[in-house]
Amino acid sequence: MTRYRWPALAVLLTAEAMNLLDATIVQVAGPVIHDGLPGPAAEIPWFSAAYTLPFAALLITGGRLGDVFGRARAFKIGVTAFVLASLACAAAPDAGLLIGARAVQGAAAALVIPQTIGLIRALFDGDELAKALGTIGPVMGLSAVTGPLLGGVLTQAFSWRAVFLVNVPLGLAVLLAARFLREDKAATRPKLDVVGTALVVAGAGLLVYPLISPGGTSWPLLAVGAVLLVGFGVQQRRAAAPLVEPSLFADRGFPAALAGSLLFFAVMTGLMLLVPMRLQLGEGVDVRTAGLTLLPLSAGLAVSSWFAGSRLVPRYGPRVMFAGLALLLTGILAVAAGVTPALGLCGLGMGTFTVPFFTAALHRVRPHETGSAAGLLNAVQQLGGTLGVALLGGLYLSTGTATAAFGVAAGLTVAAAVAVMPLSGFRERR
Repeated sequence: MTRYRWPALAVLLTAEAMNLLDATIVQVAGPVIHDGLPGPAAEIPWFSAAYTLPFAALLITGGRLGDVFGRARAFKIGVTAFVLASLACAAAPDAGLLIGARAVQGAAAALVIPQTIGLIRALFDGDELAKALGTIGPVMGLSAVTGPLLGGVLTQAFSWRAVFLVNVPLGLAVLLAARFLREDKAATRPKLDVVGTALVVAGAGLLVYPLISPGGTSWPLLAVGAVLLVGFGVQQRRAAAPLVEPSLFADRGFPAALAGSLLFFAVMTGLMLLVPMRLQLGEGVDVRTAGLTLLPLSAGLAVSSWFAGSRLVPRYGPRVMFAGLALLLTGILAVAAGVTPALGLCGLGMGTFTVPFFTAALHRVRPHETGSAAGLLNAVQQLGGTLGVALLGGLYLSTGTATAAFGVAAGLTVAAAVAVMPLSGFRERR
């Protein structure tokens, strides 16, 4: 199996790229999907949120299932379910069935993505492991750049159904090449936290629903969702096999990182839905042009991520986070004023923030906490994206103007800067 390590890595990277493409493609195609399927405009944010919500809520459990049943097996099952759900999305006759199929896609992605790091570690070691892990960033950056553009081109040239059908050949290729993967599982069989999973799924769902579908009867659900998530936190301290390592919260730095991740990715993902919606629904721009409009954001993010990691963070440390958020805030205000090309400035700010942020967030995490910390950060990132889509998209559709939504995005960016302040001294070890 040694000579098949690099083909196996290609399989894993393709699955990672497929997940990110699926999230970003639909953000551009959402208004066109709404035109093609009966239903209210308020369903547009659900086309994205129905995917990211189960992905966020089940991500840690998906990783635990790989530990229990084998990561390669879980990976193959997840990819198979993802392909079948993509076919269901492409064939959906109405918005309700599409949203349901998107939820299955998100759950399948939650089974696929947590397995990739473990499988890479099973295939490589030493310097080769570092090289293999180093390929993830560029692939994700390329996917982020390609997603909005591909979504616009496919939708314009064929139909919105093509944005889901593109997953089918990619997924089948992954499954055919998955024989190169080496089976790997945890040395000791961990237990599944069924109660914790149910609490976080129900709590997150009830928290998001009123933001996307506001109404007099839906707002009380927000309070119920918050109570369930608090209950999840209490339950984790008492569970025999918790989803989250409780010791992570002994230091104020990691909770600050979770808050910062939630706020920042709410802005990032919400903007990538809000801008195409404003262009297509408010200004009558076609979907391909809307996709191209996001290209400066994605390109700026990719370039600044590399520059921040190679030049800025080694020299200036965590202070770079605040420079990134300042750039992001400036870009948001400019785009709100009608200067759409300022999305490039938003992208530069996003990339400048993310590298020092994740470095600082994981700085004090101890070796036995690493898996739980990375999984929780990823889950909160996805939950933040879901909340951003719900909040910014819901505001735009309920008010008919993007002014309030951009104002909220600016406020969340400032809140993110306040939240990550405890991380600014991450070089000082205990």
